[in-house]
Amino acid sequence: MAAREIVPGIDQLKALTHPVRVRMLGILRVDGPATATTLAARLGINSGATSYHLRQLAQHGFIEDDESRGNARERWWRAAHQATVTGDSDVPDTAEGRETLDAYLQTVVTIYAQRLQEAIEERALLPQEWREAFGLNDRVVRLTPAQASRVEEQVNKIIDDLEEEPEGEAVMFQFHVFPLPGHVSTDTRDDQER
Repeated sequence: MAAREIVPGIDQLKALTHPVRVRMLGILRVDGPATATTLAARLGINSGATSYHLRQLAQHGFIEDDESRGNARERWWRAAHQATVTGDSDVPDTAEGRETLDAYLQTVVTIYAQRLQEAIEERALLPQEWREAFGLNDRVVRLTPAQASRVEEQVNKIIDDLEEEPEGEAVMFQFHVFPLPGHVSTDTRDDQER
């Protein structure tokens, strides 16, 4: 069984700044163990590139061999953790640390947008009950950073409780917490760096 979560160091985080690796890791976490050939077909890339990215993920501790599967010709991979958790407090407060975290977050946002686009494209094919459950919305409320963190913790607790009783279909929640762009002064970081 995979560990609950990983808080990656800066070198590990650098390995996740490639969208193909983030997609592969997501597939292994949601759908379970797979071979390079299976992943290549799912992602529409060649198996050589897939094998390279899998080796990078393994080297940085995100995936591992699934020795209970396969044979001499097939190598099966599985996720070593169920989730990647990171934020400003998890990387060094240096230019390299901030740049690496920002590059990783840019990759994650790219993947989120792709998954959302895929869901929209598939929506018309869903049964009526799933089309009715399909939801896209945004809300803007005025909060302090502590309040925003508390809301995020509460939402994650609700989802964690749902995971304890797994039944039904795989459902993705994309929940984002960020200040509305252009509404919070960014002078603070500039002052600290001078």
